[in-house]
Amino acid sequence: MNRFDSELPIARSQREAMLAHLEEIILDGLRHGFFDCQVTCELVNERKRRVVIKAGKSHQFTIREEDL
Repeated sequence: MNRFDSELPIARSQREAMLAHLEEIILDGLRHGFFDCQVTCELVNERKRRVVIKAGKSHQFTIREEDL
């Protein structure tokens, strides 16, 4: 195994990516002692869910219905 193998991104669903990002925001805020976060969701094309996490920056995730 070369030194770059551990740096390759792990394929994961948008749902998993969204949950991991939300967890990161919350844990970071807890370490700092404060945070402000807003999460919104709406139905978009083909019954997908668009989740937007606003915490300083906005991050958008599109989650397929079968990933729920």
